[in-house]
Amino acid sequence: MDKVNILIKKEEKRQQETLMMIPSENYASKEVRNAVGSILMNKYSEGYAGKRYYQGNRIIDEIENLAIEKAKKLFKVAHVNCQSYSGSPANSAVLFALLNEGDKIMGLKLSSGGHLTHGHPNITFSGKFFKSVQFGTKDDGVIDYEVVEKLAKKEKPNLMIIGTTAYPLILDWKKLGEIADSIGAWLVADISHVSGLVLAGVYTSPVPFAHIVTTTTHKTLRGPRGAMIMVTSKGLKKDSEIASKIDRAVFPGLQGGPHNNTTAGIAQCLIEAESKEFKEYGKQIVKNAISLANELTKGGLTVVTGKTQCHLIVIDLRPLGLSGNVVAEALEVGGIVVNRNSVPNDIAPPFYPSGIRLGTPAITTRGMKEKEMKLISSWIISVINHFKDEKLPDEKNERILFMKNFRAKILKDKLLISISKEVKSLCKKFPI
Repeated sequence: MDKVNILIKKEEKRQQETLMMIPSENYASKEVRNAVGSILMNKYSEGYAGKRYYQGNRIIDEIENLAIEKAKKLFKVAHVNCQSYSGSPANSAVLFALLNEGDKIMGLKLSSGGHLTHGHPNITFSGKFFKSVQFGTKDDGVIDYEVVEKLAKKEKPNLMIIGTTAYPLILDWKKLGEIADSIGAWLVADISHVSGLVLAGVYTSPVPFAHIVTTTTHKTLRGPRGAMIMVTSKGLKKDSEIASKIDRAVFPGLQGGPHNNTTAGIAQCLIEAESKEFKEYGKQIVKNAISLANELTKGGLTVVTGKTQCHLIVIDLRPLGLSGNVVAEALEVGGIVVNRNSVPNDIAPPFYPSGIRLGTPAITTRGMKEKEMKLISSWIISVINHFKDEKLPDEKNERILFMKNFRAKILKDKLLISISKEVKSLCKKFPI
């Protein structure tokens, strides 16, 4: 067996034997993976269906049209572009299509649960090429929409790009739409994390209130690593040329030919999302997350906003004086894979944040339910309590040395070794 396949087998074993609880990760079906690994990757297809620059695209056109029609039907939108390579390029294409350099955009701060492409200052395309105005949350981690409205009316951004990566509550799309309309701004709803929940009917759809909706396809939608840009009827009313502007921004504005294998994977995941089973799956994701949040709270942990209404949970470790790095590294050794994450009003640097983020999409795909959430929460609480005295130093070089020594130490920790064995036993009962 060659080296690449050996490494793939090792990764397959890791995924089978651990709990994937990073909320932006999921397991795609065998059919989706077959599409992504198919001979479709051999074909070059610059342009759009019926308007390609290369010959031999008749079947590719059928595949792309299938993905588009499924998305239009499911999300109830007027136009779909499914060629963006991933979520960040999709958001960049929207900004490129609708704005001029130096225009003003508004979004939720990364530290409050937003995304880099929503105007994070200085280091991102969205923050460097446009004037960025950002809003945060209250001390309890909840968005104050009156504050958002006042800021919008004061700054008058040309475009509001709103979405979440670490915000546990359902966004008030109706209110956000009203705010955008009051200042004549575009409203772009980035539902990358929750698009599967939207289709399952357990998260409010932004389609009636936004002009543009973007989403990745690999999170709660359970598809390949791709993205879609969707234009709503409201968007077309604001600008009848918006669909062609979006398409031109994707190609030839920002990229070349689409990844046809990914397009097929998107079509397949949308076919799967039509099923009754998918809707039940989406409902169970939220049930599991609520159960997990409740159990973690009972165990003495601080859950940001005090609850969850979606697929994810953010734990604030500041009351315990712990770093997200310490907890995330320890949990991984125990077979529970989460990610360190900033919490609202976090003064710690992003690389050493004060919280962890975890979610239920992938473990729900495996078939786990509330009973398993209680077991998983008990392991998480045990690990955090076990390492409550492992305080991260303030000085940068000391932090680096501390984490190096900590990583070596936890590999031999008896509690983590024991939990890891229990996790493997649980995973065998719920194979991928």
